[in-house]
Amino acid sequence: MANNTQVCRNRILNYLAGKTAPVRIKELSAKTRGRRVTEAEFRAALRSLSQSGEIIIENERVSLPGENEFAADVVRLSKTFGFVKDEKGTEYFVPGRFLKGAVPGDKVICSPIPPRGEAPEAQILSIAAECDGEFPGVVEVHRGRKYFRSDALCRDPLEIAEETSAGDGDKVTARIVERGEHHRDHRCVITAVFGSCEEAANCARTLLYSNDIEVDFPLAVKDEAAVIGKKKITARDLRDRLDLRDETIFTIDGADTKDIDDAISVERTASGYRVGVHIADVSHYVKPGSALDRDAFIRGTSIYYADKVIPMLPKELSNGICSLNPGEDRLAFSCLMDVDSEGNVTGHTFAKSVIRSRVKGVYSEINPFIETGAFADPQTAEKYAGLEDTIKAADELTRILWQKRRDRGAPEIHTTEVKHIIDEEGRCIGIEKRASGRAEELIEDLMLLANECAAKTAKERELPFVYRVHEDPSPEKVQTLVETVEKLGLPHQEFKKIKPLHMAQMLRSAEDRAVFPIVNMLVLRSMAKARYDAEPIGHFGLALSDYAHFTSPIRRYPDLAVHRILTESVYNKKDSAYMSKKYGKFAHEAAIRSSECELAAMKVERDCDDCYTAEYMRSRIGDEFEGMICSVLAFGLYVELDNGAEGLIKTESLEGMYEFDGEFSLRAPGRRTYTIGDRVKVQCVGADVNSGNIDLIISE
Repeated sequence: MANNTQVCRNRILNYLAGKTAPVRIKELSAKTRGRRVTEAEFRAALRSLSQSGEIIIENERVSLPGENEFAADVVRLSKTFGFVKDEKGTEYFVPGRFLKGAVPGDKVICSPIPPRGEAPEAQILSIAAECDGEFPGVVEVHRGRKYFRSDALCRDPLEIAEETSAGDGDKVTARIVERGEHHRDHRCVITAVFGSCEEAANCARTLLYSNDIEVDFPLAVKDEAAVIGKKKITARDLRDRLDLRDETIFTIDGADTKDIDDAISVERTASGYRVGVHIADVSHYVKPGSALDRDAFIRGTSIYYADKVIPMLPKELSNGICSLNPGEDRLAFSCLMDVDSEGNVTGHTFAKSVIRSRVKGVYSEINPFIETGAFADPQTAEKYAGLEDTIKAADELTRILWQKRRDRGAPEIHTTEVKHIIDEEGRCIGIEKRASGRAEELIEDLMLLANECAAKTAKERELPFVYRVHEDPSPEKVQTLVETVEKLGLPHQEFKKIKPLHMAQMLRSAEDRAVFPIVNMLVLRSMAKARYDAEPIGHFGLALSDYAHFTSPIRRYPDLAVHRILTESVYNKKDSAYMSKKYGKFAHEAAIRSSECELAAMKVERDCDDCYTAEYMRSRIGDEFEGMICSVLAFGLYVELDNGAEGLIKTESLEGMYEFDGEFSLRAPGRRTYTIGDRVKVQCVGADVNSGNIDLIISE
C-alpha cells in the first residue's frame, strides 16, 4: 500500500503541475489512480500531500500552492488573532478575520499580507491537517443549554455536541468534533471536568492537563524508583570515588525544600580559596534507556507553582536517595576549584565523590548571620556551630565574584517573584514578594562558577555537550532600546554591535532615577530567551563565552545529560572520538527537548500562579493598594502592587481622553500623565480566577 500511495503522490503532483485552476477531487482520482491504486491509497496520498503543504485542498478542489504560499503550524491564538510558524521558524501574526477557524496544532497553508508594523503578517488560505487536541475553558448555561467558552479560541461560546455532566461555571477541557468556517461555528465535546472555575487549584489542574503535563508517573517508572529508593551505598559504589565525608560540606536552600541537589564547601588558602560545589550524582542511578530516563527526557524539568511541585523524578530519588540530606552519605559529582583573590579560577577538576552534608542550611537563618555576624537565636547558632568561618569565606569570595561579573559587563536586570500562601484547603490566602538576601546570592554565584567550569571542560575536551546559551538581542530591539534611552536623556556608549557591557551601562546610568523602571523594562524586553544548544555560542546575559547547567540534575534534564557526558569523559576516561559517536545525537536531542520543556513549564507555572494570585485578590475586592506602573499599552496600565500582584487599569476607566504616546505613557489634556515607574494608589475592583486577570482603578 505504501508504494502505491507514493506512486499516486507523484501522479497527483505531475497532473496538477500542468493546471492553472483547481481540480475537482473526483477528476483528480480518475486521472491519477489507474488500475492498481485503491480509493483508500488515493485518499492517503491526498492527506500526505496536504499535510506537507505540497497541495491545497479547499471545497473539494485541489491545487498546488502559489508562488508566495507556504505551509505553517498554528502555534497560538488569542481571542481576536493568532500566530503561525513556518518551517524556518519565522512567526507570522494572523488577524482574526484571516484565521479560517484554525486552532493551535493545525497545519495550514498561508500567504503573506502587508504588515501594519515590523512583524510579518499572513492570512490562512486553507487547513491542511486538523489537530485533535483538547482546549481549556468553562461551561456556561444559557436558556437551559450548555455551551463551552474557550479560554483563548474565540470570543463566542461553542455549542456542545454531546451531553455532559459538567455544570455551569465548571472548568473543563473540550475537543472540537465538527469544524466550521469560523471559530464560532465549531462544535465540541467535553473531555474532562475539573470543578468550579472559581478555585485556583481546579484551574491549575486544567492547565496541566491541557498542556499534556503528567502529574503521576507511569507504572514502570514507579517500579524502577521503588527499587532504587531502597538501595544502600555499597563498597562497589564507592570504588574510585573521592571520599569527602570528613570535609565541611553543607547545603543552603529554602526552608521547605525537599529536593536538595547542591552542597558547597569553601575554605581560604594562601592564594585565595578552595571551593567545592557538590552535586547529587543522579546519573549514577538514572541509566540511559531506563524507564526513569525516558520519562525524565519527556518531562524535561520539574514544575513549580504556588505550593506544588511536579517533579521530574519520583520522590524516591528527588527527595530520597539523590537528595543531599544532612547526616547521610550521598554519592555526588563534585566540581573542585582553586580561585585566586581576584575571583579567577586558576584550576578545576571534576570528581565522582561521596559526601555527608553537615547541616541543611536555610536562607532565612543564614542571612542574619551574614548581615550582622550573629544568628537570630541560640538554637540557630547551635545548628550552625563550626560553619561560621566557612559561611564568612563563602560570602567574602562571592562578593568578589559578583564584582567580577559586574566588571565584565553582565546586565543586572530587576525582576519580581511572588510567594503564595496556601491554606489547608488549597486556597490562596496571601501573597508576598520573595525576598532575596546574601545567602541566595552566595549560592547563585557558586553555582554559576561550577556551571562555567563544566562548559569550559566540555569545550577544551571537544565533547558533545548541552550548553546553556543566550543569543545577542535582535538589531530591531537594540535600536528601539537605544532610541528610548536617548529620548530619556541618558548617556550611553556608542557601538556598532551591542555587548552586555553596553546594556549594563544603560542600566547603571538610570540607577536612582525615576526612569529606571523604563530602562529596566526595555532592557529585559530586548533580551533573547535563553535556551539549550549543542554548540557553545555563549551567554549574552551573563557575559560569558562558555556556560552550561550542571548543578540541578534532580529537577532539570540538561543537567542530567551534562553529568552523563562528563562522567564518561572525566571518570571513565573516554576520548573525544568515542564521545562524539556515543553522545553527539543525544546532546543535540537533549538540547532541543530541554528547551521545549522549559518554555512550556515556564508558561504553565506563570498561568497557574496568576490563577492563585487572582484567587487571593478576589478576597480583597474593594481594598486599596499602592504600586508601580510596570507597563503601558493603548488599552491600559499594568500596575505591580507592593504585594507582588499585577493588575490592569483599563484606559476607559481613567477620567479624561487618554491616549497612548507609543512609548511608555498615557496622556490626556489637562490631566495627569501616567508613565512606567510612576507610583499610584489603586483599588481592586475585580479578580477572575479562571483567567488570572485582576482589574484595578485609580483611587487617588
